[in-house]
Parts: sequence; structure tokens; C-alpha cells
Amino acid sequence: MERWVEIEFDCLPLRSVTRLDVPIDASPKYQQFCERVKAAIEKHGAHNSFYLHNARCVYHLLNCDDRGSIVFSFEGTVLTDQNDLKTVNCDLDVKLVSETVDWLTEHVVKWFAESVLRSVAVEFDHYINAGDLDKTKQRIEQIEKASDDSDGFVGMYL
Repeated sequence: MERWVEIEFDCLPLRSVTRLDVPIDASPKYQQFCERVKAAIEKHGAHNSFYLHNARCVYHLLNCDDRGSIVFSFEGTVLTDQNDLKTVNCDLDVKLVSETVDWLTEHVVKWFAESVLRSVAVEFDHYINAGDLDKTKQRIEQIEKASDDSDGFVGMYL
């Protein structure tokens, strides 16, 4: 059991968002998600910014499965350098989800919530180095090339 920090997230490159209008028939939950993504684009722009969602961060303080863990959910934007090679900043909404630490105080919870930002920055650098971001960038470049080759028209609903 070699765990320090567990982090999982879904990543939406904001440059891949082509429409900002919310589908009329979208569920309320999806409408809210679309609004949060739209707000992230308005605040940070679409280039070198990535929206993380369905995300959680777990800190293990003890070598015990049923005690000593602090679980946070988070959602928000990760900003990278100009070449998308390194995390520069994280703008995340972090919430305590659960904990099994009987000595936990509010001050410690705040400290760990701030630590989530640093932990996510390190993990996002691992994500970049693993090549997942390269696959997304290649797909976007193919779409842009197809658009350029057809004078800006790729087709409807693509």
C-alpha cells in the first residue's frame, strides 16, 4: 500500500470548446456544467487552459484503509505555459467531501484544501508528461488543418 496522494480527474482542454451556448434539451446538471466551463473560458481564455471536473484528491495520513484519509472534490481551471509543457497556476473550487481523521480541525482542513492546488499542479504535470495532452493537441491540429484546407468550413455539427 504505497499511497501518498490519490488524484483523479477528467480534463477538458478549453481550446476544444467550439460552442458556448447550452443545448436547450440539456439536463439541469449538464446546463450548470456548461455554464461553469463558459465562465472559465471568459475568465482564463481558451488557450493554455484546461477544465478539470469529476475530480477528487485523497490524502492518506495513516497506513490504514479505514482511518486517516481526507477526501476533497475539486473542479476548475489549470493554466499551463505557452507550450503546454508545465502547469503555471490552478484556479480550483475545492470542497471537503469526507474524512476519517478524528483529530482534524478546521485550520488543518483549510491547509489541506490549499494543498490540493499544489497536488493537482504536480499531478497535471505528470498528465502532460504521460502524453495524454499530446494526443489532444494532435486531434485539435488535425481539425484546424481540415478547417484551413477547406477555407474554414469543415461541415455542420462537427
